[in-house]
Amino acid sequence: MTTWNLSETKHHLLICNGSSCMRKGGEEVTQAIREEITNLNLDSAIHTTRTRCNGRCKDACVVIVYPEGVWYKAATSELGREIVQEHLARNKIVEDSVIYKYDFERFTAPENSSCVVGICKPQKNEVNLDLK
Repeated sequence: MTTWNLSETKHHLLICNGSSCMRKGGEEVTQAIREEITNLNLDSAIHTTRTRCNGRCKDACVVIVYPEGVWYKAATSELGREIVQEHLARNKIVEDSVIYKYDFERFTAPENSSCVVGICKPQKNEVNLDLK
């Protein structure tokens, strides 16, 4: 099993490989991103991880960039390459495909977002009376 030295890593990409994302080209997106990272000689600066479901199936295929906390929707092979070229190599977020950005307090959706809002997680102080 591989143990990577991440001391030179500046970005971590989480690429959804859950079932909905895989049906929408997750494997191709993963390979395109990894190839573009290699083509731009950014292997030591960018680490990628395949994940299972990230809970945004309606926005499949989802790619998340950290440490910025930017979530991208509807990633294709072309968008995957663009994320590497623009966001990771030039520090320019690909605004048209952003679902959420982290603003150091919480994740927020851009005003012009066409992403699905989704369901809210229940609050801890909410009581579910149907449990009895």
